[in-house]
Amino acid sequence: MKKLLLLVALMSIGNFLFAQKQDNRYFEMRIYYCEPGRLPNLLTRFRDHTTKIFERHGMTNIGYWVPVQNDKNALYYVLAYPSKEARDASWKAFGADPEWKKVSEESQRDGKIVAKVESIFMNATDFSPKIKGKVKNPERMFELRIYTGTPNNIDNVLARFRNHTTKLFKKHGMENIAYWKSIEKEGTQSRLVYILAHKSEEAGKASFDAFRKDEKWIKVRDESEKNGKIVEKVESIYMTPTDFSTIR
Repeated sequence: MKKLLLLVALMSIGNFLFAQKQDNRYFEMRIYYCEPGRLPNLLTRFRDHTTKIFERHGMTNIGYWVPVQNDKNALYYVLAYPSKEARDASWKAFGADPEWKKVSEESQRDGKIVAKVESIFMNATDFSPKIKGKVKNPERMFELRIYTGTPNNIDNVLARFRNHTTKLFKKHGMENIAYWKSIEKEGTQSRLVYILAHKSEEAGKASFDAFRKDEKWIKVRDESEKNGKIVEKVESIYMTPTDFSTIR
């Protein structure tokens, strides 16, 4: 009986520590596609005003990046909120902020800046590392990767990452920054959204080449795909952090 009670107590402590470790914030990745030639104006507006107004209204700036191959004049950034309800309230307050209204109007005197905005709402996975802020390595290259699983297989994708892939990434010199599971409309399967850091784009590609040839990875991949492929689509975007990004 004493052993049983001890086991229950240890399990409770373990669950508590796991809950403490889990990042339960509500995340949003926003992608701004600019009108031709207007990306510098958007970056200036974010650098001088927007990020500060976000913080004032309870939004946490996680990171801001510009794609290396940026034919769409895009800015990618991630915000965190305490909850979905807090997110909606913060954006409502932001939109009504007198300073923001003035900044928006003044910055667009020569024309519209943003052509289109996309959002991906996300929850941190249970294997995502703690998101770190600025580090003494401003030369890092970041890579955004988005995985769409084959039907009903996103949990198998997550299990493979949780148990194997993230460790193999680290083995091959890749830095795990953050992992999220997207929140989709009912009837649509979630996606795995994650960010890695590399010393350079070339280093990142070399690391992935080594990863794909790793015998342990080949074994894990084959075992996880006995009944067919579990990943349908992979998107990869190499990005550089802006000079005002929290994550650098």
